[in-house]
Amino acid sequence: MQWTFLAYFICINVVYLALNFIAMFAILRHAREHGAGFRVKNFADYQPPVSILVPAHNEERTIVSTVRSMLRLNYPNFEVVVVNDGSTDATLQTVVDAFGLVEFPEAYRSRLKTEPVRRIFASPQGGRVRVVDKDNGGKADALNAGINTARYPLFCVVDADCILQQDSLARVVQPFLEDASMIATGGVIRIVNGCKVKDGLLSKVELPDKVLPLVQTVEYLRAFLFGRLGWSPINALLIISGAFGVFYKERVIAAGGYKGDLVGEDMEMVVRLHNRMLEEKRPYKIAFVPDPICWTEVPSDLRSLYNQRVRWQQGLAESLFGNWRLMFRRNGGTVGWVAYPFMLVFECLGPVIEVFGYLSVIALGLMGMLSTQAFFAFLFASVGLGVLLSVNAMMLEEISFHLYPRPRQQLKLFLVAVLENFGYRQMTSLFRVVGLVRWVVKLRRRSKWGHMHRSAEWQEHEPQHATRVAATGPAVS
Repeated sequence: MQWTFLAYFICINVVYLALNFIAMFAILRHAREHGAGFRVKNFADYQPPVSILVPAHNEERTIVSTVRSMLRLNYPNFEVVVVNDGSTDATLQTVVDAFGLVEFPEAYRSRLKTEPVRRIFASPQGGRVRVVDKDNGGKADALNAGINTARYPLFCVVDADCILQQDSLARVVQPFLEDASMIATGGVIRIVNGCKVKDGLLSKVELPDKVLPLVQTVEYLRAFLFGRLGWSPINALLIISGAFGVFYKERVIAAGGYKGDLVGEDMEMVVRLHNRMLEEKRPYKIAFVPDPICWTEVPSDLRSLYNQRVRWQQGLAESLFGNWRLMFRRNGGTVGWVAYPFMLVFECLGPVIEVFGYLSVIALGLMGMLSTQAFFAFLFASVGLGVLLSVNAMMLEEISFHLYPRPRQQLKLFLVAVLENFGYRQMTSLFRVVGLVRWVVKLRRRSKWGHMHRSAEWQEHEPQHATRVAATGPAVS
């Protein structure tokens, strides 16, 4: 048993360190090629039109700020399609009133099967915003309805509680201009808790005041700035966040759209695209872009965090085991021979090993069979490597974005990077085990919306008349 834990510890940290080095070189190269020299106006004549899909269910508190941030994007040709998935609150009426929309007799082409669409709203002045009102069917079903409604060849999925920066869309679409085989890209997700948003724009960047969102800030830095960035250069990226990703529409339709019987529809789509493209022996790329930032609200209470992590882990298991043919296939490349096995063993089944290890340490300690020296040596190595990875992610953030430049912010993040190893990590591992158990016993038969308590404290008061001008006019520069 000891050798099993030691082998697990060595393997997972070796891969994490390798991803760290790959991410470091990738972000330095990206900063050199797309940093100060990148100008949206240089590519305006070549950028393809994009449909931004915003699936929404009971999001009346944040939906207007989200749409308003999109209307301020520096992008020449895009539309915003809000899909109201049977909300029981005032989500639909809030969007209709805020953007001056009316019911419009638009033809609906049902290329992907969805729950019935009731009506479509649009601006009488021909603005960018449209709303699809449909019966409740879950997030995957809402996305499929949005794809059916989308007018453009690329679609960007954005959650209804997210805020985009003005150049985010231009940057995340850039790989499609550089490589004709690109079929999907994803961007960085950052935490909006503690920040301030006014009139759809981020007016102040600050760290969260509450403990849970603050710990998740460090988590997100690790996950995006070396977790996903490390897999991207070797075309082995298996996760594009459902909060911010761009896809080639026809490839998604050919793959059958999002599956409505899953809770992890976003990851499953990416894994299925890998599998399908390899089956068809088509050249393709799926990339992560380290600088288009999407700001989202994260759970600030334990109940919401529990529901989120259980849902994520169940979705991870569904995505991997539902596409098991991808692993070790003859032409699987790095994604089939390295990324998939790693995600299966260390990310999907890893929490079981971790929790069993914690219980074993407790049991051995109670029986007096635990070597104190070995325990503290292993603890020091585990915490030390965890802090090293977090600090390196903070360094990559400072190189690329400079969002938390003040010494006080850096010190706070460093302290959280140390303290998260004592309690928080063990707690989330337990949550993830519950997610695996749910997947095994099939407690969820159909995809449902993951409800989270939203404080929306980051929103400042915004006048409605300004929103209507932005909705019907051109994109704000």
